[in-house]
Amino acid sequence: MTDSLLIPLHVKYIQSLDKRTDELEYWLTEHLRLNGIYWGITALDLMNNIDALPRDQVIAYVKSLQHENGGFGGHTNHDPHMLYTLSAVQILVTLDAIDEIDTDKVVSYMSSMQQEDGSFSGDEWGEVDTRFSCIALLGMSLLNRMDAINVEKAVEFVLRCQNYDGGFGSKPGAESHSGQVYCCLSALAVADALHLVDKDILGWWLCERQLKNGGLNGRPEKLEDVCYSWWVLSSLSILGRVHWIDKDKLTQFILSAQDPEDGGISDRPGDMVDVFHTNFGVAGLSLLGYPGLKPVDPVYCMPEHVISRLGLKKRYQK
Repeated sequence: MTDSLLIPLHVKYIQSLDKRTDELEYWLTEHLRLNGIYWGITALDLMNNIDALPRDQVIAYVKSLQHENGGFGGHTNHDPHMLYTLSAVQILVTLDAIDEIDTDKVVSYMSSMQQEDGSFSGDEWGEVDTRFSCIALLGMSLLNRMDAINVEKAVEFVLRCQNYDGGFGSKPGAESHSGQVYCCLSALAVADALHLVDKDILGWWLCERQLKNGGLNGRPEKLEDVCYSWWVLSSLSILGRVHWIDKDKLTQFILSAQDPEDGGISDRPGDMVDVFHTNFGVAGLSLLGYPGLKPVDPVYCMPEHVISRLGLKKRYQK
């Protein structure tokens, strides 16, 4: 088992992702191309290798994906969606290039997705999910345009998605899930509404996600997965309850999921790696204080130095 973070290999792995055009996976994941750049850029910056991808090419590609309505598609000729729009904003903010796009159109697009009950839909087809509430609030915060949405109603909707066990679901009455907990907590943090959450009850539900092997799962009776090293750990960080889990065992679990030959991190040891789990594994290690990594902001899932550059205050206890 690898007991250290293989940074040079992970950098090479991320650099290789756009050159694998002879692999079926490359074409099957076309709709995730923009998200993949966000995951890659974030991991590279945290590993002190932000220049490993060609900055000008990345910016030009992101710009090319903005639609007339202000939203971004996941790749060329893909429809706009909130998921891709936030990734575009995060990439350009990280690269200090947000002025390269029409941000007023982005604000118009994101704000147009808010519904009467305060929720947000993901696109014109109307799916509602607390993921999109998170996306809208993070996006508006990064663009310094919180005034463009009804924050009070957004908070009311998120709180209606909390369950008796302390967790949050995708909509009112939906099962508690660690990914949705992160989305709801980050949304509430940006809205300065964390005081409305019982931190101990939710913190207990989150710390119960740790299994005997040190990994974290998304909900009861599920397998461990490296990506929950972010969703659960960031939530605990926002609540100031990271010390409620065994950090050393979680660190070893993440490190054990690395590919020691070609780089990258998988969902659990022995599985195929991907850039999604690579990013959230590295981000999780950053939250754990792993040496050699830049600090990550648990609310925005972006390097702390980027959030500080924007002048945004820390909205968590860590």
